[in-house]
Amino acid sequence: MRSGTLEWGTAIMSLSLRHPARLTSLTFGVLLSLVATTVVAVPAASAAAITANPDALDGTCASLRVYNGSSSVGYVNRSGAGYGFTSSASGAMSFRLEATQLGRYEVFGSDGKPAYQSVVGFIMAGDSYGDRADFTVTKVGDRYRFTATATGQVMGSFLWSLGAAGSAYTVALATATGCYTPPDIDPGVTGTAAPGVDGSGKLVGTIDAHAHITAAAAFGGQMHCGEAWASGGVQVALAGCDTHRSLNVGALFEAIVGGTDAVNSPEDGWPTFGDWPQHNSLLHEQSYYRGIERSWRAGQRVLNALLVANRAICELFPYRDTSCDEMDQIRVQSRYLYSMQDYIDAQNGGAGKGWFRIATTPAQVRSIAAQGKLAVTIGVENSEIFGCREVNDVPQCTTAQIDAGLNELQSLGVSGLYPIHKFDNAFGGTRFDAGLSGAFVNLGNLLSTGHWWTATSCTGPSDNEQPLVNDDLVKLLAFGVVGLPPGTVLPVYPSGKICNTRGLTSLGRYLIQAMMNRGMIIHVDHMSVKTAQAVLDMAEAAHYPGVTSVHSWSDPTMIDRMLALGGFVATYANSVPEFLSEWRANRAAPHGNAIVGYGYGTDVNGLGDQANPRPNAAANPLVYPFTAPNGTTVTRQVFGSRTFDVNTDGAAQYGLFADWTTDLIKQAGSDSPLLRQQLLAGAEAYVRMWEQAIAW
Repeated sequence: MRSGTLEWGTAIMSLSLRHPARLTSLTFGVLLSLVATTVVAVPAASAAAITANPDALDGTCASLRVYNGSSSVGYVNRSGAGYGFTSSASGAMSFRLEATQLGRYEVFGSDGKPAYQSVVGFIMAGDSYGDRADFTVTKVGDRYRFTATATGQVMGSFLWSLGAAGSAYTVALATATGCYTPPDIDPGVTGTAAPGVDGSGKLVGTIDAHAHITAAAAFGGQMHCGEAWASGGVQVALAGCDTHRSLNVGALFEAIVGGTDAVNSPEDGWPTFGDWPQHNSLLHEQSYYRGIERSWRAGQRVLNALLVANRAICELFPYRDTSCDEMDQIRVQSRYLYSMQDYIDAQNGGAGKGWFRIATTPAQVRSIAAQGKLAVTIGVENSEIFGCREVNDVPQCTTAQIDAGLNELQSLGVSGLYPIHKFDNAFGGTRFDAGLSGAFVNLGNLLSTGHWWTATSCTGPSDNEQPLVNDDLVKLLAFGVVGLPPGTVLPVYPSGKICNTRGLTSLGRYLIQAMMNRGMIIHVDHMSVKTAQAVLDMAEAAHYPGVTSVHSWSDPTMIDRMLALGGFVATYANSVPEFLSEWRANRAAPHGNAIVGYGYGTDVNGLGDQANPRPNAAANPLVYPFTAPNGTTVTRQVFGSRTFDVNTDGAAQYGLFADWTTDLIKQAGSDSPLLRQQLLAGAEAYVRMWEQAIAW
């Protein structure tokens, strides 16, 4: 069949779409006849054939030549609202394959339009990513089969146009030029990094020991706006959310937890980012993977990804995609994290080739670092782990549930967990928040346990100053987002230092012993003083080193006890002066000389402020470009039309922790060499603690 016949078929298709009534039975007969004989004798293309593995095609610029069995149908070109065929290689359209997951792609024409599988059967040119613009690619000999991921329909010839066809259809790819380049974010880091391990095999690099990079999948899936990654790329991942616009429920929630402006929340994410991310935009994504990549390229070697859940807070938010059950939330986030690894692999040449590698053992961390990649460990931080809440001091779980739960977590690759988070639970009492956010969390405690926090005055280590006054509850209730159960009486607390009356329970002791038996890392942060003291008593009696405080949620006396055991300590990556003050205080503690490596905990996406701009940054700024601790050169990172600067933005998004870390070392003055040494030994210190816990 000549090219002219192909063009005639395309014209008939166009007519049928615009005027379906004009497709007579005679026309259908002609169409069916042509469908049966649509075979084109096309000369071999001069461009090089592409035969890479189907998971290694990201960024490929190619022409598409469709085959029915061994017979060529033609090269794909643009025709009307969709795509037709031409016998001429020079007339073929150039298509870019942009990975959406391992072996899956968005297929962009040179005009920037993504191809999508329509309901009718034709493949059309769309405007944005969606399920039908996603194609799964498999290898068939030296060609490929493109299958619409959402529908299972194979790309081929449909009424002389590109569309759904039978399984005999395949596509040959050949190198092309002139492809569309979709928007992306550059990490802004150049140069050769220092090795991730030294000559003796010790890790050389920083550790973020506390991050919530899967929070987009937490709390029912809609309370958090934005994604750490998305199949449709940055335009999808960092788009604004209607639920978080001015005076909508998301904006009100964010005002409660972060102090943002609920009245002025335009939600302009990509590409302007005028509204978010900010260092206190706590319900918006702050760890897009290109930001994590920047921090890794600047010297980070370990990231402890904590799967986070909270049933009570999830149920307060009216919109959700997933269950509020906390174990269900953990499972969803685990899948999200592993899919994130796969996505980054797809962006970097295929399975196992990405820089973001999940590590479930210390040996894997060391191997990943030796390859110069980022080791991602997994932890869990939630209040009702294994369903072990307490209701008016009655535990809602058994030892059998604890054992089964630990088995499941370890099968997911979890190496450590927080036995207690924001609420009292069946294991013990919590450490209090303060202020308006404290009122919000205390209300959650009421909804989870049936009672408010109970406290008594105390001296020495405490769980906080007076964490809640009725004025805070009045402010909280004035937002209109949350309310009190009928008949609830507001609590009254002593002034000054107070301690939670609840300590480690018998079930709590069972859990801690089970974790030690398994070599799991026990996160002591968030435990009440009474609970933490009992946990450390158990660890000391057993000489167990696997205890940590990694984001400044424990008392200094508890931190010193952890250091004496060989545990690991990191400070919340808040303002530079605060971090330096806490690091120096920990070093000055009785067992401070045990610190050989130190970490930071960003708590990114964890309902806590990120580092604010340094107060004196205007007079003494971090100067760009700068040299990171690992020797790379770092410039300002750009998201769309917004340029980030740590001097004015603080750590508004994860990439700025590369800047923050460099500035932190610079601001340490005479302590700079020691701080740099201890931060670059942080990953090693954490992994060594983990190894010793497993060997216990």
